[in-house]
Amino acid sequence: MQHLFLYCVDIASVFSNRSPDYLLILQIMKKLVVLTGAGMSAESGIRTFRDSNGLWEEYDVMEVASIEGWHKNPELMLRFYNERRKQMYACQPNRGHLLLAELEKEFEVHIITQNIDNLHEMAGSSNVIHLHGELSKARSSADPTLVYTIGNREILMGEKCGKGSQLRPFIVWFGEEVPAMADAVPLVESADILCIIGTSLNVYPAAGLLHYAPNGCPVFLIDPNPPKDLSRRIQVIAKGAGEGVEELSIKLRTLT
Repeated sequence: MQHLFLYCVDIASVFSNRSPDYLLILQIMKKLVVLTGAGMSAESGIRTFRDSNGLWEEYDVMEVASIEGWHKNPELMLRFYNERRKQMYACQPNRGHLLLAELEKEFEVHIITQNIDNLHEMAGSSNVIHLHGELSKARSSADPTLVYTIGNREILMGEKCGKGSQLRPFIVWFGEEVPAMADAVPLVESADILCIIGTSLNVYPAAGLLHYAPNGCPVFLIDPNPPKDLSRRIQVIAKGAGEGVEELSIKLRTLT
């Protein structure tokens, strides 16, 4: 058994080369599904809506995060997300992001994030689902399947997609469906371990993902200010992302 554990840990070269043993190793490793929210990226300097001095103090959320806001004032929406994109590219992954990427050496890690930054990918995480879209992409305002990678450049008013409609941020706003939930739900349903980091669990449908975890699946919550009315099933790590994921890593090794 000890030899098997060591074999599972020392597989970085196997993963990088996608050798024939890759699928076999995935079958051996436990599936760790991680749901992350704004608190995950706060330690990197990404401004949140809810915290003190947060974006809600400067903007009405419905003016900059709803489809109605887009129809009412697209110039404001473009300016707002251009600023968010500029901020994102000035930030770096924090210790929590990096440790989650490192856990891929020992677990089959899947990250479902409510965040629109790309810090998980920058840290090296391989399997990331963005529920609410990505700042580094733009999409057609008429055809949601027309998506363009734009990196750190701005989206300009009058800039059109291939079908002639205004480009908009590739963001899921209030009042719109969340297509990525179709991929996220089966992941949580098949999880061996579920971890929730830095989310208030107040924004639906993302908050409902917790209820899809299988019976007997260990559930961890990393948050320096966790809610008081949590289920006894949830094991709380009352720390920020960096320290919290470090403690999680230690706890997870006792489950293998």
